[in-house]
Amino acid sequence: MGIRKRISALLIKRRTMVQGIATLMSNIHIGNFLTGRIYDGSAKAVCVPGLNCYSCPGASASCPIGSFQAVGGSHKFSFSYYVLGIVMLFGAIAGRLICGFLCPFGWFQELLHRLPTKKYSTAKLRPLIYVKYFMLFIVVWLLGSYVTGDAGIGTPYFCKYICPQGILEGAIPLAIASGPIRAALGPLFAWKAAVLIAVVAASVFLYRPFCKWICPLGAFYALFNKISLYRYGCDKSKCISCGKCAEVCGMDVDMSEVQNSPECIRCGECKKSCPTGAIYTSFSGREK
Repeated sequence: MGIRKRISALLIKRRTMVQGIATLMSNIHIGNFLTGRIYDGSAKAVCVPGLNCYSCPGASASCPIGSFQAVGGSHKFSFSYYVLGIVMLFGAIAGRLICGFLCPFGWFQELLHRLPTKKYSTAKLRPLIYVKYFMLFIVVWLLGSYVTGDAGIGTPYFCKYICPQGILEGAIPLAIASGPIRAALGPLFAWKAAVLIAVVAASVFLYRPFCKWICPLGAFYALFNKISLYRYGCDKSKCISCGKCAEVCGMDVDMSEVQNSPECIRCGECKKSCPTGAIYTSFSGREK
């Protein structure tokens, strides 16, 4: 086995550790959780790859979706070119591998799903996958960029009313650390808390429901899965159509039939389960 294949196999095997490290690096200012202070240094001018709230006390950089809405909804900018460029670079290199390895909220859902309860398939709910594209193009882009107030500034609708990561990482830690913030909590906090509770409850029984159906960042990276440098493949000469790859896939993808599906988060579970080694990863689209 070559060095590239050994590294790929190791990362897949240690994916949970990689997710933990990515979460820590996205929220490196741990001490701010005690003080309730939000880091506002120069690193906040760039984005982390995954969904990670700007208002999290520990956040080391900005969230791509939050940044897009903040810049796109400002009268000073006609479009969020720099944010779009950053996430396009991430997507062009890795596609939804970012969802599977580098997203803190994706990891959070996976940890909840490991709780010892009955699990349910989401295969029959597949039409719901298109909701996240509505979130991306309508809620994040059109509403956030073009529905502006008297001051010419748009409202970050997704971040304000929908995103559960904002209240998990931002509102709750800040409220715990700050009395004035606790005193100012109102109906919006109650609504966002209800959204978070719903996602948490669903994640216990369903695999990554927010990623599958709601996340606009996942929808954006999904657009790159078929063209990104890093891709999955299946050697048909080795495949015995045993169905094990489809059986273990939490995102309801049959790798033996469809490689690089927009829903594939490239977690590698299919590759680990394949008894003949037919599934492979590559930066060229072909096995070497």
